[in-house]
Amino acid sequence: MMSLKKVEPAGTVARLQPAQPLIEFRDVAKHFLVDGELRPAVEDVNLGVRQGELVTLVGPSGCGKSTLLNMAAGMFGPTRGKVLYRSAEVTGFNHSVGYMTQQDHLLPWRSVRDNIALPLELRREPADRRMARTEELVRLVGLEGFERHFPSQLSGGMKKRCGLARLLAYDPETLLMDEPFGALDAQLRLGLQMELLRIVRRLGKTVLFVTHDLDEAIALADRCIVFGGRPGRITQAIDVGLPPERDLLTLRFDESYVRLTQRLWELMAPEMARAGEGAGR
Repeated sequence: MMSLKKVEPAGTVARLQPAQPLIEFRDVAKHFLVDGELRPAVEDVNLGVRQGELVTLVGPSGCGKSTLLNMAAGMFGPTRGKVLYRSAEVTGFNHSVGYMTQQDHLLPWRSVRDNIALPLELRREPADRRMARTEELVRLVGLEGFERHFPSQLSGGMKKRCGLARLLAYDPETLLMDEPFGALDAQLRLGLQMELLRIVRRLGKTVLFVTHDLDEAIALADRCIVFGGRPGRITQAIDVGLPPERDLLTLRFDESYVRLTQRLWELMAPEMARAGEGAGR
């Protein structure tokens, strides 16, 4: 029988030996000025992410999950503590990461091919190299035959594939993904989850992935980090322990997966209940 291999209490750094973390949050807190007073978004966050690891972040709305992604990207710094990337403190925009949110942010006047090629144009890549790389990315995300289509002519899933291809055109070492599939129906989401796993394993990308979907959090993850309510603190770190190459079509029937998702639902139930009580007031 499979068990949770690691459950770390709040305020501890997940054990990452022997590898040094690629991304590290050390005693991180972030406060924002709201209505004239400082309000904490996250407190006492200690977390390390290994290179090539896919880590999912779950927790109630407003617990600071997106705040952590923003700090890893260098969009703003912590109020207290340090955010490190390859052991160097992140003090400005982090060019080693790429960011993907629920919004695809595709340029409506550019075709699929031209949207994907945009980062290559900004880097002033030669035209022949730009074309070859764009064609490679189109194949990678399964958009062959749609290169000349505009975003208004694409389905929601296709827009997400195009957005992912454009993100990969930057060739970031790490992907920061903030509920990228949250607005999609179950079938589209499953297809994109499968694509994401295939691509990140093939390319060896590191992924920090925020989701409210607890099934998704286990299905994709090497580790799942659970946050409590505001201010966000890590309450549990679950070492998923499923094979890196996993079949999401059959995973839902796997006993280990079922036990892990059930455990995650149990961990989240008190926070969900508190959130419901707050909304009812």
